[in-house]
Amino acid sequence: LSPAPAHCNTTKNTICTNEYHSCMVYHMPAEWVAFTGLGEIDYKERGIPTEEEYIRAYCKRTGRREIKDWYFYLVFSIFRAAAILQGVFKRSKQGNASSAKAAVVGAMASHLAGVGWEMVRKNAPSQSLPLYRPHAALSVNASLFEAWKKRADLPSPFPVSARAQAMREEVMRFLVDRVMPREEEHAAEIEAGRPQWVNSKVMEELKAQAKAAHLWNMFLPKEAAEGAQLTNVEYATIAEMLGTCLMSSEVFNCAAPDTGNMEVLHRFGTPEQKKRWLEPLLEGTIRSCFAMTEPEVASSDATNIQTEIADDGDHYVINGRKWYISGAGDPRCKICIVMGRTDPAAPVHQQQSMVLVPMDTPGVSITGPCTVFGYDDAPHGHMEMVFRDVRVPKANIILGEGRGFEISQARLGPGRIHHCMRMIGLAERAQHMLITRALNRVAFSRKLSEYSSIQQDIANNRIEIEQARLLTLQAAFAIDKMGAKGARAHIAMIKVAVPNMTLRVIDRAIQVHGAAGVSSTTFLAYAYAQARTIRIADGPDAVHQRTVARIEARRMNAKL
Repeated sequence: LSPAPAHCNTTKNTICTNEYHSCMVYHMPAEWVAFTGLGEIDYKERGIPTEEEYIRAYCKRTGRREIKDWYFYLVFSIFRAAAILQGVFKRSKQGNASSAKAAVVGAMASHLAGVGWEMVRKNAPSQSLPLYRPHAALSVNASLFEAWKKRADLPSPFPVSARAQAMREEVMRFLVDRVMPREEEHAAEIEAGRPQWVNSKVMEELKAQAKAAHLWNMFLPKEAAEGAQLTNVEYATIAEMLGTCLMSSEVFNCAAPDTGNMEVLHRFGTPEQKKRWLEPLLEGTIRSCFAMTEPEVASSDATNIQTEIADDGDHYVINGRKWYISGAGDPRCKICIVMGRTDPAAPVHQQQSMVLVPMDTPGVSITGPCTVFGYDDAPHGHMEMVFRDVRVPKANIILGEGRGFEISQARLGPGRIHHCMRMIGLAERAQHMLITRALNRVAFSRKLSEYSSIQQDIANNRIEIEQARLLTLQAAFAIDKMGAKGARAHIAMIKVAVPNMTLRVIDRAIQVHGAAGVSSTTFLAYAYAQARTIRIADGPDAVHQRTVARIEARRMNAKL
C-alpha cells in the first residue's frame, strides 16, 4: 500500500497513480501479455484483498474518508494505458520499438480500450436524451379508439377472418385501456433507474396481463402452434396498432429483434436449440439480439461481413466486431444470433453462417452503447460488441454452414412487414396529435385548423397513410400467397415508401407543434428519430430501390 514512486506519477494525481499501479489488475484478464491482471482467481485463498478491501485500506492509510468518483480514476487509468500501448504499437510499425514483443503488446490497445468503455457503460451517468417528458405523453381519449374502429369497419380487399377481427379489437381496447395510460409511468421508471439499464415494473405487469388475455406471440407464422395462427395480413392490421405506442410491441411479446430470432429458431432450429432458447423467448422470460452490422464495412452488402467463424474441432471460434446491435443492452438479453464468415473460399452467397452465441460466453464483450440522434433507447439499446476468441459448440450453428443468406431472407420478409405496419401506426398517432393541436391552438385570432395550409397537411397525411397501408397489406398478402421470395418486390417497395411517408407525416405534426415538436415535451421528436432509423435498419432505401429496379428490368427480359 505504499505510494507509487514519484517518477511514476506522470498525471500529478496520486489517486490516478494508485489506480494505474495497483487497481487495474482487478479488471484485467490473467492471460494478457501486457497489464496482466488477477483474472478469476480466489482472492481469499491466496491472501489477496478484494478491490473494495484495498480501497478501504488505502483510504485509511492516506487519511481519506472515501474517494468520490473512484471509477472515473480507474477508467482514466485504463485509457491512459491504452494510449501508451497505442504508442508502442506505432513504434513497432515504424521498426524502432525497443522490445521484440512490441507488436503483440501494442495490438492490445483496442482490447484495453474496450475494457474501459465497458466500465463507462456500467458506471457512468447516462447522457442519453429522455424519450419525452413523462408528464407530456399523449393524452389518451376515446377519439383515438373511435378513429381506429371506424377504419377497421371499412371494406378491405384483403381477407381477414372474424376471429382475427375480434382479436384486433381486443388488442385495440387493451392498448387504450391499459397500455397507453401507463406510458408516462413506464418512461419515468426507466429514467429513474439510470445509470443502470433495467426494465420497468410497468412493463412486466402489462406483459403478464397480455399473456393472461391470450394476446401473445401474435406475430408467429400461421402454422406455429405457439402463436395466434394469424396470416401475415391479419397480423399486419394488429402491428399497425402496436406502432402507435412504442412500448406496446414488447407488452405482447411481439418486439424486434426477438420476433425475427424466434421465427428463425421456429423455422430452422434443432430440437435442442428450440428447447434451450426458443421456449424461454416465447415465454417472454429472456430477450435476444441479432449481430450482423459491422463498423468497418458497408454491412448493407452482407457479403462484406468480416467476422470470422473458424472451425476448431467440435467448436467454432468467433472473432469480430459488431455495432448497433439492438437489444444487446437489455440485462434480460441472453442469446445472440451472430452472422459471420465460415468459408471465404465458398461461392459468395454461401460464405456466411449464423451461430447461436450465449451472451455470457467468455470473449463476448459490450464496449458501449450507440445512440440514435442522442437517444440510447434504454433498456433495449443498440450496442457495440466485440467477439474475441469466442468458442461455441458446433451444435450452435443454425441450419448448417453457408446457409446465412438463406436464413436472413426468410427472417427479414415478415419482419419488414411488421416494421412498416408499425410505422403506419406511428404516422396515425402523429396525425391524431396534429389534428388535436390544430383544433385547440389559436394564432392571429384563428384556430390553426381554419388555415388552408393546415387542412392541406391533414389531407395529404391521410392520402399518404392510406396509400402506404394498401401497399403494405398487398405485400403481406403476397407473402401469404407466394412466400417471402415471391413477394420480394413488394417487400422492397414498402420498405422505401412507408418510412418516408411516416417521416413526412411526423414532420408536418412537428411543424404544427412549433418548438414543442422538436423538444422532449412531446412524443414527436423521438418518433421522428425512430422513423428515420427505419430507412436504414433492415437495409437502406438504395438497396431496396435497386431490388425493385432489377425485378422491373427482368419483367422486360432485361438486366441492370
